[in-house]
Amino acid sequence: MSRDALRRGRYSAPGQLYHVTTCTKNRQPLFSDPACARLVIGQMRILNDAAWVSTLAWVLMPDHLHWLFELGEQRSLDQVLRCFKGRSGQLLSRALQRPGSVWQPGYHDHALRYEEDVQAIARYIVANPLRARLVERIGDYPWWDAVWL
Repeated sequence: MSRDALRRGRYSAPGQLYHVTTCTKNRQPLFSDPACARLVIGQMRILNDAAWVSTLAWVLMPDHLHWLFELGEQRSLDQVLRCFKGRSGQLLSRALQRPGSVWQPGYHDHALRYEEDVQAIARYIVANPLRARLVERIGDYPWWDAVWL
Protein backbone atom coordinates (compact mmCIF):
# COMPACT_ATOMS: atom_id res chain seq x y z
CA MET A 1 0.00 0.00 0.00
CA SER A 2 1.37 3.42 -0.93
CA ARG A 3 2.18 6.07 1.63
CA ASP A 4 -0.52 8.32 0.17
CA ALA A 5 -3.08 5.53 0.55
CA LEU A 6 -2.06 5.11 4.19
CA ARG A 7 -2.61 8.84 4.78
CA ARG A 8 -6.03 8.95 3.14
CA GLY A 9 -8.72 9.34 5.78
CA ARG A 10 -6.20 9.72 8.63
CA TYR A 11 -7.07 12.20 11.31
CA SER A 12 -5.36 13.17 14.51
CA ALA A 13 -7.23 13.96 17.70
CA PRO A 14 -5.80 14.65 21.15
CA GLY A 15 -6.97 12.02 23.63
CA GLN A 16 -7.67 9.51 20.85
CA LEU A 17 -6.34 5.96 21.29
CA TYR A 18 -4.24 4.69 18.38
CA HIS A 19 -2.74 1.33 17.48
CA VAL A 20 0.23 2.09 15.25
CA THR A 21 2.36 -0.40 13.34
CA THR A 22 5.59 0.53 11.59
CA CYS A 23 8.17 -1.71 9.94
CA THR A 24 11.88 -1.57 9.30
CA LYS A 25 13.02 -0.93 5.76
CA ASN A 26 12.91 -4.18 3.78
CA ARG A 27 11.68 -5.86 6.98
CA GLN A 28 15.25 -6.21 8.25
CA PRO A 29 15.27 -7.90 11.70
CA LEU A 30 17.23 -5.08 13.34
CA PHE A 31 15.60 -5.56 16.74
CA SER A 32 17.00 -9.05 17.14
CA ASP A 33 19.99 -7.04 18.36
CA PRO A 34 19.28 -6.01 21.98
CA ALA A 35 21.25 -2.75 21.60
CA CYS A 36 19.05 -1.69 18.67
CA ALA A 37 15.89 -2.69 20.51
CA ARG A 38 16.91 -0.61 23.54
CA LEU A 39 17.50 2.48 21.36
CA VAL A 40 13.97 2.29 19.94
CA ILE A 41 12.38 1.63 23.33
CA GLY A 42 14.28 4.60 24.74
CA GLN A 43 12.78 6.89 22.10
CA MET A 44 9.28 5.62 22.86
CA ARG A 45 9.86 6.39 26.55
CA ILE A 46 11.10 9.90 25.77
CA LEU A 47 7.88 10.69 23.88
CA ASN A 48 5.83 9.17 26.69
CA ASP A 49 7.70 11.15 29.35
CA ALA A 50 7.25 14.36 27.32
CA ALA A 51 3.47 13.68 27.29
CA TRP A 52 3.33 13.50 23.50
CA VAL A 53 1.69 10.11 24.05
CA SER A 54 0.51 8.01 26.95
CA THR A 55 1.64 4.48 26.17
CA LEU A 56 -0.74 1.63 26.99
CA ALA A 57 1.03 -1.34 25.36
CA TRP A 58 3.72 -2.13 22.84
CA VAL A 59 5.76 -4.96 21.40
CA LEU A 60 8.94 -4.58 19.40
CA MET A 61 9.22 -7.50 17.02
CA PRO A 62 12.46 -8.24 15.14
CA ASP A 63 11.34 -6.17 12.13
CA HIS A 64 8.40 -4.05 13.27
CA LEU A 65 6.72 -2.24 16.15
CA HIS A 66 3.15 -2.37 17.43
CA TRP A 67 2.37 0.57 19.74
CA LEU A 68 -0.91 1.36 21.49
CA PHE A 69 -1.11 4.84 22.95
CA GLU A 70 -3.33 7.80 23.73
CA LEU A 71 -2.30 10.86 21.77
CA GLY A 72 -1.38 13.83 23.94
CA GLU A 73 -2.40 17.46 23.47
CA GLN A 74 0.94 18.77 22.17
CA ARG A 75 1.48 17.05 18.81
CA SER A 76 -0.43 15.42 15.97
CA LEU A 77 -0.17 11.71 15.27
CA ASP A 78 1.99 12.42 12.23
CA GLN A 79 4.32 14.66 14.25
CA VAL A 80 4.73 11.98 16.93
CA LEU A 81 5.56 9.27 14.40
CA ARG A 82 7.82 11.51 12.34
CA CYS A 83 9.78 12.47 15.46
CA PHE A 84 9.93 8.90 16.76
CA LYS A 85 11.07 7.39 13.47
CA GLY A 86 13.48 10.26 12.77
CA ARG A 87 15.22 10.18 16.15
CA SER A 88 15.29 6.41 16.48
CA GLY A 89 16.40 6.07 12.85
CA GLN A 90 19.34 8.43 13.38
CA LEU A 91 20.42 6.58 16.51
CA LEU A 92 20.10 3.20 14.82
CA SER A 93 22.02 4.35 11.73
CA ARG A 94 24.84 5.57 13.97
CA ALA A 95 24.84 2.39 16.06
CA LEU A 96 24.82 0.19 12.95
CA GLN A 97 27.40 2.45 11.26
CA ARG A 98 25.45 2.63 8.04
CA PRO A 99 23.76 5.54 6.30
CA GLY A 100 20.25 5.54 4.98
CA SER A 101 16.79 5.08 6.35
CA VAL A 102 16.01 2.42 8.91
CA TRP A 103 12.21 2.56 8.81
CA GLN A 104 9.88 2.01 5.88
CA PRO A 105 8.11 5.21 4.87
CA GLY A 106 4.70 5.63 6.43
CA TYR A 107 2.96 3.57 9.07
CA HIS A 108 -0.38 1.92 9.65
CA ASP A 109 -2.64 3.42 12.28
CA HIS A 110 -5.99 2.42 13.69
CA ALA A 111 -7.95 4.94 15.73
CA LEU A 112 -9.87 2.91 18.31
CA ARG A 113 -13.59 3.43 18.56
CA TYR A 114 -15.27 3.96 21.91
CA GLU A 115 -16.80 0.49 21.97
CA GLU A 116 -13.56 -1.37 21.22
CA ASP A 117 -12.04 -3.43 24.01
CA VAL A 118 -8.70 -1.70 24.66
CA GLN A 119 -7.35 -4.49 26.86
CA ALA A 120 -8.18 -7.09 24.20
CA ILE A 121 -6.23 -5.04 21.64
CA ALA A 122 -3.33 -4.74 24.10
CA ARG A 123 -3.37 -8.52 24.62
CA TYR A 124 -3.34 -9.00 20.85
CA ILE A 125 -0.33 -6.67 20.57
CA VAL A 126 1.78 -8.28 23.29
CA ALA A 127 0.91 -11.79 22.06
CA ASN A 128 2.62 -11.16 18.71
CA PRO A 129 5.82 -13.03 19.70
CA LEU A 130 3.69 -16.07 20.60
CA ARG A 131 1.88 -16.05 17.24
CA ALA A 132 5.23 -15.63 15.45
CA ARG A 133 6.55 -18.61 17.46
CA LEU A 134 9.48 -16.60 18.78
CA VAL A 135 8.73 -17.81 22.32
CA GLU A 136 6.43 -20.25 24.08
CA ARG A 137 5.48 -17.82 26.87
CA ILE A 138 5.12 -14.05 26.55
CA GLY A 139 7.25 -13.63 29.67
CA ASP A 140 10.16 -15.10 27.74
CA TYR A 141 10.09 -12.28 25.18
CA PRO A 142 12.03 -9.20 26.38
CA TRP A 143 10.66 -6.37 24.20
CA TRP A 144 7.11 -5.60 25.29
CA ASP A 145 5.18 -3.81 28.00
CA ALA A 146 1.60 -2.96 28.99
CA VAL A 147 0.12 -0.72 31.69
CA TRP A 148 -2.04 -3.58 32.97
CA LEU A 149 0.85 -5.52 34.52
